[in-house]
Amino acid sequence: MSHSISILELRRIEATILKDVYDTVLELHGAKEAEKIVAASVKKSAIAQGKSMRSLAKKTDAQHPDLEDFANLIPLWEVDGALEIEMLHSSKDRLQFNIRHCKYAQMYKEMGLGEIGHLLSCNRDAAFCIGYNPDMELTRTQTIMKGAKFCDFRYKLRA
Repeated sequence: MSHSISILELRRIEATILKDVYDTVLELHGAKEAEKIVAASVKKSAIAQGKSMRSLAKKTDAQHPDLEDFANLIPLWEVDGALEIEMLHSSKDRLQFNIRHCKYAQMYKEMGLGEIGHLLSCNRDAAFCIGYNPDMELTRTQTIMKGAKFCDFRYKLRA
């Protein structure tokens, strides 16, 4: 998946479109249904993008990229200062880092989408794993999007 624009800008474009969808479903069916539809759509997109990013790891269909391969992709999400990452551990089977600053959260708030920013961005992270390597597992207990001081990303590979 080659990007002529940053992932941050891509998310801005996607959010502009999803805002209209969200507002329409909200008006017709209420908040619960609008959030459900946006969450399902973003999850589907994240899985597809995970599959696309998998090709950057240069693995065959029979090979799964490991977490070192995934760590090599992280700079794509940092373009334009979108994330400030504090790396804690990186190996083939475990990757741990904290995000100390997130322009994605800031951008969604500025777009008037702060209340669903977690659906547009944070919701993607675990779903991305399904497409990238179904043996990847993400544990995260807090996010900047939901008001925490940092996001705690803890990835591991299931045996």
